Amino acid sequence: MASDQVRPVQQRSVVIRAAWFLLIGWWATGTWLGVAWLLNVTVVGIPLGIKMIDQVPLVVSLKRRSGTLVASADEVRTRHCEQRPLVVRAIWFVLVGWWASGIWMGVAYLFTVSIVGLPVAVWMYDRLPVVVSLYRY
Repeated sequence: MASDQVRPVQQRSVVIRAAWFLLIGWWATGTWLGVAWLLNVTVVGIPLGIKMIDQVPLVVSLKRRSGTLVASADEVRTRHCEQRPLVVRAIWFVLVGWWASGIWMGVAYLFTVSIVGLPVAVWMYDRLPVVVSLYRY
């Protein structure tokens, strides 16, 4: 059996990502964030809202998560950090995550539309799952 090889997630070119942002990403992100947040404040919509939040960097600039892929002879999987207990994450979401994520998203989107603040916005979008539910990458 071959040994595991670690390789970074492949990103699209900067030109394609910039064109996406200018034509679609800047306005689609605002809609995406609004729908995700509304889903998160409903009990039924939380799973879809969390999945949408996880995809925000992709929506804004076609940026993929920066996790590493581990390839072996028979599988490719993504390495993840160990998560906090689900009960702790649920309590965080109920007490802090739902409203803090709304503020975090709003500030990040303001950075997005300023264009100059886009690197800060992308950084904030990457950390949005942590704000919502203490999810670790």
